[in-house]
Amino acid sequence: MRGRAKPPASPLPQRDGVDPVRVRLPADPEGRWATVRDHLLDRFAGAIGADRVEALLAGGRFVSTAGPVSGDEPYTAGRYLWFHRDFAPEHPVPFPVGVVYRDEHLVVADKPHFLATMPRGRHITETAVARLRRDLGLPLLQPAHRLDRLTAGLVLFVVRPAERGAYQTLFRDRLVRKEYEAVAPFDPGLVLPRTVRSRIVKERGVLAAREEPGEPNSESRIELLEHRRTPGGPALGRYRLLPATGRTHQLRVHMNALGVPLVNDPVYPVTEPDAAPGDFSRPLQLLARVLEFTDPVTGEPRRFESGLRLSAWPEG
Repeated sequence: MRGRAKPPASPLPQRDGVDPVRVRLPADPEGRWATVRDHLLDRFAGAIGADRVEALLAGGRFVSTAGPVSGDEPYTAGRYLWFHRDFAPEHPVPFPVGVVYRDEHLVVADKPHFLATMPRGRHITETAVARLRRDLGLPLLQPAHRLDRLTAGLVLFVVRPAERGAYQTLFRDRLVRKEYEAVAPFDPGLVLPRTVRSRIVKERGVLAAREEPGEPNSESRIELLEHRRTPGGPALGRYRLLPATGRTHQLRVHMNALGVPLVNDPVYPVTEPDAAPGDFSRPLQLLARVLEFTDPVTGEPRRFESGLRLSAWPEG
C-alpha cells in the first residue's frame, strides 16, 4: 500500500528560529467546509479566536506553495497551508547556550537552567533549538533528545535531518551513557552507592510524577561523590546519578524517594507556587554532565562533558 506523499517544502522561512505551522486540509466527506475560511475558523477559532483567524487571512499570513491564500478560495482536501503563530512575549533566559562540540553532523550544546530544549507550551522562541538555529545559522538543526527545562547540561542536536533518526534511535535503545551531577542534602544514614528501581507514572496535566506498586519501569544508580557542611546551613552532598532508563523526572523522583530531594526542586517533595516571571534565582541543582556513545553515522566513539557547574556546590 502506498503511503502519503511527502509534504512540499514550506514556502515560509523560519521566524526567530521557529518553523511555521503546517496545515494539511483533511478529507471532508460531509461537505462541512465550502471555503478555506470555513475550515480555518472551525479548526483554529477556539484556540486563537475567530477575529484573529480573519486577521491572519486578511493579512495574507496563510500561504500555500503558490502564495497567500484567500479565505474565499474553494476548500480542497489534501492541500497544504502554512502560517506563523503569533508569539506571546517571553522572558529572556539570561544565560547563554554553550557549544561544547560542533561538526557537520552534530552540535552538542550546554543548555542553561530554565531554558526549554524545544518549543512547547508557552516557551517558543526562548528555547535552545531556536537560539542555536539563529546563532549558528543552522535552520534545519533538530534535537535528538530532550532535557527538562529546569535541568542544565548537555543536549545533542543533529545538523542533517536525514541523520536525526539514527541519533534518536541511540537514545530510544538506551545506547547512550548518561551521567548527571546533583546537589542534595547529605544523610549519613543513607547507604550509597545503590541502584534504585521503581514504577514511575506521569499523568498528562499533572506536574509531578509518582511511584506506584508494580513492575519497575525505571532504574537509576545513585553515588555519593563528596559531602560538606555549608556555612550556617545544612550538610549537602554532591552526587553522581546514572540513569539506565529515561522516565519523566526519574532522577528527581528517585532522589526524593531516598529522602534527599534535589536542592531547589520546585516539585519534589512539595509542589511550590510558580516563581515570578523572570525569577532565575533558584536553579534546580541537576546537571547533565556526560554523554557517551558510539556515533551511528561515523562509527567513532564519542564522549562529551559539560563545562557548567552547579551553583550550590562552588569550587574551592
